[in-house]
Amino acid sequence: MKTTLLTLVALLLPLTGMAETVLTATVGNTSTTDRTGEPVVINLGDYGLVAAATVTVDGTEIPCQIDDLNADKINDELCFLADVKAGETKIYNITLSATARQKTYEPRVYVEMLLSNKKVKETNKQNLYISQLTVENGVNAYWMIHHHGAAFENELVAYRIYFDHRQTVDIYGKYRKGLELKDTQFYPDDAQKATGYGDDVLWVGSTFGVGALRGWDGTKPTMLEDVEHRTQRIVARGPLRTIVEVRDEGWTPQPGDEPIDVSALYTLYAGQRDCRVDVTITDARPQTTNDANTVGARAHQFSTGIINVKNSTEYSDHEGLRACWGTDWPVSAKDSVGHKRETVGLGIYIPQRYIVSEEPANKDNYAFVVKPDGDGRLSYRITFASDNETFGYHSDTEWYDYLKAWKRDVDQPLTVELR
Repeated sequence: MKTTLLTLVALLLPLTGMAETVLTATVGNTSTTDRTGEPVVINLGDYGLVAAATVTVDGTEIPCQIDDLNADKINDELCFLADVKAGETKIYNITLSATARQKTYEPRVYVEMLLSNKKVKETNKQNLYISQLTVENGVNAYWMIHHHGAAFENELVAYRIYFDHRQTVDIYGKYRKGLELKDTQFYPDDAQKATGYGDDVLWVGSTFGVGALRGWDGTKPTMLEDVEHRTQRIVARGPLRTIVEVRDEGWTPQPGDEPIDVSALYTLYAGQRDCRVDVTITDARPQTTNDANTVGARAHQFSTGIINVKNSTEYSDHEGLRACWGTDWPVSAKDSVGHKRETVGLGIYIPQRYIVSEEPANKDNYAFVVKPDGDGRLSYRITFASDNETFGYHSDTEWYDYLKAWKRDVDQPLTVELR
């Protein structure tokens, strides 16, 4: 009996070792500015099945998040937020488990998609929560979805993405820090406004809003019309980041082109004002013609940018950073009763390697023409501030100074070495 027990323990020890992987992440800040709450992302592809993770620094556990990005029930990434002073290096200890259950941490982000429910009497509240919706060609989901598409937020800012051919990114400004969308569902009532809740602060129409991705016909932006399938999907719900996927399958940007698939991931981290946009463009099906004039996915040009807010000042460094500060009604003229003019600062930063041209401002947009890299990928950042904020920026000078520092930080990410 004793021999059998010892043998059993010997057999179980390797299994226990296999169930946990311990990593050390050395996180360095080579810049001249302190980084607070800076996202660190670890690819889990080399570590097998990961069901749970914990992260500690200086002997203290900090919140972390694991995400399955492609819905194959295998977690792909771990993220946590690091505080690293200028020139400093910190050690973060990571434990990955194949069998444990992921801990629950206080949420610092929120995301929702809701079907419009006509049985609900309150005009600004819906209750049919969903995680994904795919529609066929010709179906306009804009009117099927409450607040017209997925909406997501952190303590500082909130965004929504229109579920239609425009796919415009719209914004919700706050007075105070905190999560609000679960209460207001993007449309605060009078009582909520009276107690300090935020609201929609930008009229976007058919403009870019803040960084919508569009086609480009050589002279102007084009909408993502006539797609075979259009999808919005909540990829990650927190506690540290939300990710929303917007996918257009079987889109033909120009007559005679082969159809392409366009997938954009919008990622918002806790404590960060900016939203990261990561686009992947692929051929929708194998090339069906040998015509040398046929345009494949990687050869297409696209466009993005920010709305030209009425009477706005503009800033550009002509190296990918473009911004404005201005004041306008946040809704159309016919809906302006009960609203006030809103002052906002908008910003977009696109790395130079993706830029084809920076277009002159017109009445609608400050635009860029962009092109994916050789792998069909395109990444950029969008951001905004509302003059209503008690914690933010209140002039174009302040806003543009902030954006210059923001770009410097984006260009000098934390270094991460795993062992």
